[in-house]
Amino acid sequence: MRYTLEYPSELPTAPDDFLEPQVIRDVAARAEAAGFSAIALSEHPAPSLKWRRGGGHNTLDPIAALSFMAAVTTDIKLMTNLYVLPFRNPYLSAKSLGSLDILSAGRLIAGVGAGYLRSEFAALGVDVDDRAQLLDEALAALRSIWTDPETPFSGMGFTATGPMWLQPPVQRPHPPIWIGGNSAAALRRVVDHGSGWMPIIAPAGMASAIGTAALEDAGQFGVRLARLRDALADAGRDPLSVDVQVICPWIDVDDDSSLRQAADVLGELAAHGANWAVAHVEADTPQAATDYLDAFGEAVIAADLVS
Repeated sequence: MRYTLEYPSELPTAPDDFLEPQVIRDVAARAEAAGFSAIALSEHPAPSLKWRRGGGHNTLDPIAALSFMAAVTTDIKLMTNLYVLPFRNPYLSAKSLGSLDILSAGRLIAGVGAGYLRSEFAALGVDVDDRAQLLDEALAALRSIWTDPETPFSGMGFTATGPMWLQPPVQRPHPPIWIGGNSAAALRRVVDHGSGWMPIIAPAGMASAIGTAALEDAGQFGVRLARLRDALADAGRDPLSVDVQVICPWIDVDDDSSLRQAADVLGELAAHGANWAVAHVEADTPQAATDYLDAFGEAVIAADLVS
């Protein structure tokens, strides 16, 4: 099992301290030293006050923040979780994500999805009802622009009229694309375009709130992953070539029973095929967060809690 750190500002109770440059430097460097394989940020360019007060969190532009983190780290992957492709023209997405891959010397994992906040789509001038079509189009466009940048690509509301020039990303043929969501459409997108799947195992109410299909327990996850692997095989792809990232349960690293419980939960998910887990840090201060990262690295990552 490999571990991704969700940057601590992405919890509703996180103080604004986590947005300070020195804190970002410290957290990213300590996460790398602790053995985390990736660090991740989500995207909310225009969230509403209602969303923030109802359980939302502070946000940074993920391309800017991850590029900043790239400058103070060496090996840790930089993950968007999730970058909402329907928010923008695919050429802008290809340029931004590709620039991050260049600036990080090939460490981008492009976690992408459809988005779900209707008010955010409205603020950005995008019809939320078009998001599925826009996501499909953007996935095809990203791969085309990254692998064959000279060939023009056209879609809903945009047309490249002649041969194009974009600097290619470092990773070839293109950076890994991980796709979020639980629906049949999400699985189809993984088969067509993805090298990773990021499901959300959560109660039906939470799944509905973020606009995806319910996936409530490890058993349902296993059934859905088996379906994905069958579809990959049918498409001529190696079913084991796709990474699968789940959410790591909160772990009190000083409590043996909490460690055992997490090992049981993650072990069951790993038995079905999960090989990455995204961890959250519940900390009131940056110092508490970095201390937790050190302890997590020793008790979970170095100890190989889930073999």
